[in-house]
Amino acid sequence: MKKGKYEAKDIQVLEGLDAVRKRPGMYIGTTGERGLHHLVWEIVDNSVDEALVGVCTDIIVTISKDNVVTVSDNGRGIPVGINEKTGKSTVETVYTILHAGGKFGGSGYKVSGGLHGVGASVVNALSEWLDITVYLDGKVYYQRFENGGKPVEDLKVIDSCQKNRTGTTVSFKADPTIFTETIEYDHETIKNRLRELAFLNKGLKIVFIDEREDKKEEFIYYGGIKEYVGLLNKNRQVIHPTIIYFEKEEKNTVVEIAMQYNDGYAINTYSFVNNIPTYEGGTHEEGFKRGLTRILNNYAKNNKFLKENDEPLTGEDVREGLTAILSIKHPNPQFEGQTKTKLGNSEVRKITENIFYEEFESFLLENPQEAKAIIEKTLLAARARLAAKRARELTRRKTALDISSLPGKLADCSSKDATISELFIVEGDSAGGNAKLGRDSKTQAILPLRGKILNVEKSRLDKIFENNEIRSIITALGTGIGEEFDINKLRYYKIIIMTDADVDGSHIRALLLTFFYRYFRSLIEKGHIYIAQPPLYKVEYNRKIEYAYSDAQLKEILKNYNEQQKPIIQRYKGLGEMNPEQLWETTMDIGNRTLLKVNIEDAIIADQTFNILMGSEIEPRREFIEQNARYVQNLDV
Repeated sequence: MKKGKYEAKDIQVLEGLDAVRKRPGMYIGTTGERGLHHLVWEIVDNSVDEALVGVCTDIIVTISKDNVVTVSDNGRGIPVGINEKTGKSTVETVYTILHAGGKFGGSGYKVSGGLHGVGASVVNALSEWLDITVYLDGKVYYQRFENGGKPVEDLKVIDSCQKNRTGTTVSFKADPTIFTETIEYDHETIKNRLRELAFLNKGLKIVFIDEREDKKEEFIYYGGIKEYVGLLNKNRQVIHPTIIYFEKEEKNTVVEIAMQYNDGYAINTYSFVNNIPTYEGGTHEEGFKRGLTRILNNYAKNNKFLKENDEPLTGEDVREGLTAILSIKHPNPQFEGQTKTKLGNSEVRKITENIFYEEFESFLLENPQEAKAIIEKTLLAARARLAAKRARELTRRKTALDISSLPGKLADCSSKDATISELFIVEGDSAGGNAKLGRDSKTQAILPLRGKILNVEKSRLDKIFENNEIRSIITALGTGIGEEFDINKLRYYKIIIMTDADVDGSHIRALLLTFFYRYFRSLIEKGHIYIAQPPLYKVEYNRKIEYAYSDAQLKEILKNYNEQQKPIIQRYKGLGEMNPEQLWETTMDIGNRTLLKVNIEDAIIADQTFNILMGSEIEPRREFIEQNARYVQNLDV
């Protein structure tokens, strides 16, 4: 094949915001629903940054009936003077030039979140139109941008205001030619993030008005993350009444921590840097974890809870049942990881560990009864860990070729290439048998489950290892579990939950998702967990077969038939009702099937939901079901 020439004329120079519109994914990650909401976060973050420097107390976020977003604050207001380098107003400079902003040095912002100066211009570039109003020095300034960030006219004064009034109001409408999937904002997604920001910035009032649903909600938490921990432990039995809290600054880094133990077994630690969730952790979490393990070991030894020859407490022991929020404010955070949600600043590790050790040690010494309850909780966890050690051995695979250690009921695939391999976790032996006969044996492995697995929300690790079904799943995955977990040893790129479309099937699916969320969360975060979508109906007429995956789809199919041509409709109550060919064609064939990828939009909300649905408290679960029953489809009791 003849190669074309690569010459100077082939080089494209994209000016202004054209680069953002050409490659929006580079700036907001995706043009799907997540990217759409990212526009809101960027403008809100600018207002929150004003709160971080103590000059903003109120933020109002409004979504109109036609999905126009308005963010208003009482901060300092964007400067309106002429920028020396651009010759344009500072407002126009910030909203039309990438990397123009007050977050790259100087005294404008000590700490900040968002995209550090890129956010405002990116939102403008990806909007059908954007209006900005600035209240400053007794005047009201206004400028409008259209068609991907182009100014309609220069910044101008349109009114007067009280001399002491300051602030900024931004309204924008996402460009439907960019966000082709949807420009409809999700109420709960917006609400949860705004509430989170209010928790992280104590005393900041954030009002959310959704005109589409005629709802107005106000968030203000004078206790900040201390109140947040209280909310997270609301439906749990706590083992000590005091929520441990402190805030301290060292070397321009502010460390704020709130924590409390409950009688559960899950570890619920959430960290933030400059209000940005650090889902992958980083040096601040490392410092916190090291400090926690070190001080509880020292306290346990000094107070004779641990004898001289006893094994020391591990990180898993001291974090069992812990709910903690760690919030860092840093003037120059360096992020790592694929999603840029892992803090990399090495100095923060020692700063966090030192501050936490000193403050937590003081709490333990001043509160001996609560200290005793915490230590006894960790000692129970340690004993359970040792009891689980033997059972854990049963879940290990010696080598990638050691087939004998795999669970007997697993029908493995022949391929050893994890990137093309799939594991179907199937409800029941009948469906498992059909799946084994109908699968592509080269790339698809089948693991049938007998009955419902253990509810891990109510069980400690040693009890979990005693459960045969869970042990089979852990062994099949090959990654190990807990501190031994290594995602590089995952044997299947896709783990697909395939259950019946009835109440029992939904319950099994919930139990499996709870298990993966609590013990294999990174598999969800990295996109390895899926839910199969088997059809609900088979429609047959004159040997022609169609499948419907929802009631709405069935309705559409039936429109093709009249009163004299009524087809035979079969409602599938279980996967076992389909023969192997039908199961392959509808649910397993890569070319035809539909899979739902499981993701965690908000880990804290997910944690609360799992705790409500699968925890020991009955009343919160009843309330949840009552509030959400109207969303249930295809209920088959």
